[in-house]
Amino acid sequence: MHSSSPTTKVVAITGASSGIGEATALRLARSGAKLVLGARRADRLEALVQRIAAAGGEAVFRPTDVRRRDDLTALVGLACERFGRLDVLVNNAGIGPISPLDDLRVADWEDMVDVNIKGVLYGIAAALPVFRAQGSGHIVTTASTAAHRIVPTMAVYAGTKVAVRAICEGLRQEAGDTLRVTVVSPGVIRTDFIDSITSPEVRARHATSRDALGIPPDAIARAIAFAIDQPADVDVGEIIVRPTAQA
Repeated sequence: MHSSSPTTKVVAITGASSGIGEATALRLARSGAKLVLGARRADRLEALVQRIAAAGGEAVFRPTDVRRRDDLTALVGLACERFGRLDVLVNNAGIGPISPLDDLRVADWEDMVDVNIKGVLYGIAAALPVFRAQGSGHIVTTASTAAHRIVPTMAVYAGTKVAVRAICEGLRQEAGDTLRVTVVSPGVIRTDFIDSITSPEVRARHATSRDALGIPPDAIARAIAFAIDQPADVDVGEIIVRPTAQA
């Protein structure tokens, strides 16, 4: 069975231009992984790749909108083309324009389904054939504590994250003995995630909570690195990481 040490793994990350994706890229690059970074903001990706290279790491990027299946296929293709394989896909892109259902922000609901659920499925569709051909691979997906605890204003967002947990658990059961599947569920993290919240009242409330409780995105990067670093016969199925003070 093919396996490689964590220090030489080829890792593709979506949503890599900021927050958890950026923190994960920086942490894995420091341990010697080769990074293939995707996000919509090409300028941010380019700056991140330069930062990694300046520190002696290795990374390439491709502008990636996870709502487009072809973009995920191309991101995985870039990994194979530049590094000869892909060891890990981190399905990290996600949005959370949360609001009360009564607001009827249907376009926001659709965006969350397209990015948070379909984006993950497109990632799986791109990586799975490569992993099967290699006889090894690892899919890590960022869910949320919202998948475990439903609260007002987060009905649709939580629905997308419950779906992601279910899809990944189904994949894990189908995966066999050569493919690992991990879900990481973050609580309140200090990122620009809340910028996508369209309701001013809800955004203000979450900003207060984030500033009071939030832990740095590297807390999640450490959890992702931990799961990736396990021996090939050890699958860390799910990690929930939240601030100690989060209810």
